[in-house]
Formats: sequence, C-alpha cells, structure tokens
Amino acid sequence: MLVKAILFDCDGVLVDSEVLSLKIELSALSEIGLDYTHDAFIDRYMGMSGDDFYSALEAECRQRLGRALPVGFRETCHARYRAALGEGELRAVPGAASAVERIGQRKAVASSSGTDGLKLKLSLTGLWEAFAPHVYSADLVSRGKPAPDLFLHVARELSVAPEHCLVIEDSVNGICAARAAGMQVWGFLGGGHMGESRGPYLERAGASKLLSDWSHATQVLSSLPMVA
Repeated sequence: MLVKAILFDCDGVLVDSEVLSLKIELSALSEIGLDYTHDAFIDRYMGMSGDDFYSALEAECRQRLGRALPVGFRETCHARYRAALGEGELRAVPGAASAVERIGQRKAVASSSGTDGLKLKLSLTGLWEAFAPHVYSADLVSRGKPAPDLFLHVARELSVAPEHCLVIEDSVNGICAARAAGMQVWGFLGGGHMGESRGPYLERAGASKLLSDWSHATQVLSSLPMVA
C-alpha cells in the first residue's frame, strides 16, 4: 500500500461540526414535520454539498408532505449554525491537530462545505495553516460527493495518482466518492456524532479500515510504508 498523499474530509474528521449541524438540521426539519432517526439522516445526507443537500430535502419534503420546503428554510438553518459558531461551540476533533502535524506526506482537505465556511471552520479550530493552500471545496467541481469529482480534482492539484491517495472520511457519501475516484479510503469514527455502531455502515460503503479516533489513526498511519 503505497500512499503519497492523504486527503481529509473536514466536517466530522478534522472539525467537530457535524454535531452542531445534526442538532440544528434535525430540529429544523422536525419543526416542519420531517422527522428522521439519527442513523437514517446521516446515511442519506451527510457528506453532501450544501446545494445537493437542500435539493434532496426539497424532493423529500414534496414526496412525504406534498409541499415545498418553507421559504427561507436554508437561511434559517444557516443563521442557527452561525449563531452556534459565534457562541464558540465549534471545536477541532480531539487529537486532529497533533495527528496532522506528524504527517510528512502531501496532504489536503477535500470537503463538501462551501469555500468560505470551510476556511472559517478550519481557522476557528487552528487547522487552516496546517493545510493551506491545499484546502478544496465542492464549490470547485460540478458534482459533489458521492461523485468522485472533488477527490480527482485534489489529486490533480497534488500531482499524485488517485491510486496513491488515501482518503479519511466519516460519511457513506464521502467513502463512495473516494472509491469511485479509485482511491484507498478509511472510515473515521472519532467525531462527536459518530460511534462504533457506525462502523458497519462505513465498511459496507467501501472503507477498508476503521479508525476509532485520532490516537488510533496516528498509530496506523505511522506503520504504513509511505513516501513523500
């Protein structure tokens, strides 16, 4: 297994933002009559770009409730999320910063988050400088995860063949995207929204290994024959 570059998802892998997003989105959806279990919502939507996510919600709302999403629904969710950020609720996933510092290979962030939000989250958690300028948003490609476009774009920017890229992801959509790009992919369970029960979902999507947290990830990564 020759790994020349490591590509990190952001939300739920580096930054513990999925906890906030899930809380806000599930609450807002319940208010309009769309209820989901935690696992069902994660499997269906987590890892999508913002545009794809709200388009899918619109279709679901019409199918289940026979009506469109309320006017301003997306803006309401964004306002609640910004308020949470303003209150200092965002944290890096424990151990992420020290783990990233130890990696000598080329590395990048490949995230479904929008460009501005991605920079804000990484900056607030002290991770921006560890990756810049190799921070890539789904805004840069025509199709977000689970399509492979973003990962292939990042591989080209790093000048690394897809088969020599290792992706660390926490979502089914992200793992499917990495597999479609011809990359190796490991599932990460260390985000606050995850747990060991999520492991089988990631394995079924194609993750070849599961990482319980960043301490575990550091041990496994250090044992791999990697080249810069």
